[in-house]
Amino acid sequence: MSTCKGAWKLQEVRDQILAGEWVQYDLFFDPGTLWSWGDNGDGQLGNNTGNIGQSSPNQIPGTVWTRISAGGSSSKAIKSDGTLWTWGTGNYGRLGDNTIIRKSSPVQIPGTSWNDISVGGHTLAKKTDNTLWVWGQNARGQLGNNNTTANISSPVQIPGTAWSNIAAGENKSFATKTDGTLWAWGENSCGELGDITITNKSSPVQIPGSQWSDIAAGSEHTVATKTDGTLWAWGNGTEGRLGINATGYRSSPVQIPGTTWNDISTGASGNHTLARKTDGTLWAWGRNNDGRLGQNNQGVGTCKSSPVQIPGDWCAIAAGASFSLARKTDGTLWAWGYNGGTLGDNTNIPKSSPVQIPGTSWNDIAGGGNNTLARKA
Repeated sequence: MSTCKGAWKLQEVRDQILAGEWVQYDLFFDPGTLWSWGDNGDGQLGNNTGNIGQSSPNQIPGTVWTRISAGGSSSKAIKSDGTLWTWGTGNYGRLGDNTIIRKSSPVQIPGTSWNDISVGGHTLAKKTDNTLWVWGQNARGQLGNNNTTANISSPVQIPGTAWSNIAAGENKSFATKTDGTLWAWGENSCGELGDITITNKSSPVQIPGSQWSDIAAGSEHTVATKTDGTLWAWGNGTEGRLGINATGYRSSPVQIPGTTWNDISTGASGNHTLARKTDGTLWAWGRNNDGRLGQNNQGVGTCKSSPVQIPGDWCAIAAGASFSLARKTDGTLWAWGYNGGTLGDNTNIPKSSPVQIPGTSWNDIAGGGNNTLARKA
């Protein structure tokens, strides 16, 4: 098994720790510096440079960042003191600072004790007491506040206090509870909620099964792991995005071949999936425009409906809308796919195989629409 310094998603560690103790992120994340690059049309790089994009990493002020998440046009990050910060577009109340005004540098969201964050077209955030909070766009009921489709510009609580892992898609939400159950709400026209229907839900509904562990929400599909290392997918299967060697919709979870899966990423508005196994191997499937599957010019533009391996020993992964990121065990960071500055290699040329981003000691990574956030230890 590959050794990942600071890799909090290692399955063998997770299985030894009670769900209520996952608030102790300092066990896994040393506070570090925060960097961004790519598109900046909405100020989503957070470096107070207006709308000027960047094709190489630029630092966001501060040295105590612990958790990060990037959406299509806004970003969020948590500091070691439990405060939550936001920047980018304010449309639909996405920033959560009780305004609809865009911000090009971090501003604080009300509240403390935040410890997990996931950004899509809206935001999910969890506190250390395992309460779950939401805000932003709500046209499909993705905020889960029961038959209301009004947008919300500051955090509101979803009932319950036993929430564990969270994932925000473009128009849908997912969260596990500490008992291993998985819940979903929001857009469901392609069966992407996994509750055996194609009806939108404005409050959490349970997905069949138990022992759910991690979730990743794409544009119209969803993937999730269980504690036994199995990987499951559902939703829109066109372009091979479900990874089950078939197309078509699935409205309930179907298993992707293989075991020992322990890390997954789709990008909130993405049509491809990255998944890593406990042996450090990295796999990809789905849409392959711009080489986002990392197959070194092999079938660029040709979708893959089952997992294909990307060479290397990988430690952490993040899928953006049309590009991919991964960290190696030596702390180097690599990227491939669409490149409007999003790959951070100081070019705008798409890459169909991993290219190294300058720097070392990279730890946490997040892919947005056309922008990237990354944290150094």
